[in-house]
Amino acid sequence: MDPRALAALIRDSAAKHLADAPALTEDDIALERPKNREHGDWATSIALKLAKVVGSNPRDLATAIASELLAHDGIRSAEVAGPGFINITLDAGSAGELVKTIVEAGEAYGTGTELAGQVINVEFVSANPTGPLHIGHTRWAALGDSLVRVLRAAGASVTSEFYINDQGVQMDKFGLSVIAAAQGSEPPEDGYQGDYIAELATRVLQRVPSLLDMPEPTRTGTARDQAYELQLGDIKDSLSRFNVDFDVWFSERTLHDQGTGETSPIDDSVERLRAGGHVFDEEGATWVRTTDFGDDKDRVIRRANGAYTYFAADAAYYLSKSDRGFWKKIYLLGADHHGYIHRLKALAGAAGDDPEVNVEILIGQLVSINGAKLSKRAGNIVELDDLQAWLGTDSLRYSLGRYPADSPLSLDPEILTKRSNDNPVFYVQYAHARTHQVARNALAAGVTRETFEPGTLTHDTESTLIASLGDFPRVVAQAAELREPHRVARYLEEVASVYHRWYDACRVTPQGDDPMEAVHGTRLWLNDATGQVLRNGLAMLGVSAPERM
Repeated sequence: MDPRALAALIRDSAAKHLADAPALTEDDIALERPKNREHGDWATSIALKLAKVVGSNPRDLATAIASELLAHDGIRSAEVAGPGFINITLDAGSAGELVKTIVEAGEAYGTGTELAGQVINVEFVSANPTGPLHIGHTRWAALGDSLVRVLRAAGASVTSEFYINDQGVQMDKFGLSVIAAAQGSEPPEDGYQGDYIAELATRVLQRVPSLLDMPEPTRTGTARDQAYELQLGDIKDSLSRFNVDFDVWFSERTLHDQGTGETSPIDDSVERLRAGGHVFDEEGATWVRTTDFGDDKDRVIRRANGAYTYFAADAAYYLSKSDRGFWKKIYLLGADHHGYIHRLKALAGAAGDDPEVNVEILIGQLVSINGAKLSKRAGNIVELDDLQAWLGTDSLRYSLGRYPADSPLSLDPEILTKRSNDNPVFYVQYAHARTHQVARNALAAGVTRETFEPGTLTHDTESTLIASLGDFPRVVAQAAELREPHRVARYLEEVASVYHRWYDACRVTPQGDDPMEAVHGTRLWLNDATGQVLRNGLAMLGVSAPERM
């Protein structure tokens, strides 16, 4: 019996005793694994929840539901605890049926429908295309991509998006810096420096040998656009090697372009906000009354000289997401972007959305890696490419993904490069590789999955492992709903630990002259189910699942 089947049974049992109970689905039945395994395989607080709605005594209701559950095959015990909790223990055969469910579900196990119908845009990284990605971008790349994966696993329709800041003064300085490097001269004031600029200059000259002979402003524009294209390509390649591929690369320039009409998307956004009654003019400037939605001050969207502010691009970009059908917009921003929280929520309100529903802003804290050296190419940053070459994609992605986004993080490369149980990613990957080794040994010994008798899985470590595997769908759903993919990583470490204990206590292949029994084939199912869960979880973190280590 898998958790959803048990939830359906609890729902039906409750309905029999509450004529006035609201319509319930399996998703409404909160199932948790008791911290103390002696309290059973699962616990539910549904009696407490329903008793408040219908005005019943929660403990009496829990007793009635428990009695109803005991009448069904597969339920070994159902005991009421505290003010109305129900602790449920499945019999070995019923619990073991989950093993076959997992193996047959394959890659689909762990996915659900909790967020079905939600259309979500997740924007992350969004670095300026004027230099290589650094360590801060690396953290958001790992977390953002993992978040996209768990949201999809929970049934949401998700688009991952990179917002390219390719408009403004910094882009012109970028072009001037490339020209200076091509000429062998010093970069302009506040320009870009580092060996990567010299490398870009060489590559641009290879593309456009006549660059330095061009008149201005053609020369600067050509250098800027060519270097931008090359640098953006490098960024895409870096992310792809990090197992991060975006669905949409959205150019800020398109918000400023007028196209075939007389107005740009930014022009249109101002008028759309004005039509909603949230724009006013004062002292020649145009303002958005964002204080109506909790902002600390109203925001200028167009200055008195007619120039748009950065806020204007933010507004046009937000409205673009709405126009593209995204009900929920999730922004993953760096530690220095706290000021954007009120600004974006106010913008959502001004656009006619619910700031508490339609927009979410996650702020990531700083990350450091002991002993990480500044990039030789960029000069003043720690590059993603250098970190990846040093620590490896799997170690880096897993380590960044196993902590909440809002926690400052310092990683120890000595641990991350160890092939030992001290290294969390090695520990989990080794457990997965061990499941394949066990399967190979079983095949050599003649053990197959032709036999499946779940009632034979009676060892304490087997019931614990089965219960742990059964928790995967709940963990994934919770990770998606709370926007906390690190929960998947921590769960995998628990599964690995439980699996190793089971491996030490139970044998899939007969030992010595022991006869082949049904339990051996059934244990192979359990072994393979564990491998499937570990594999599915690692995939959600963008980490490989090696078959040999």
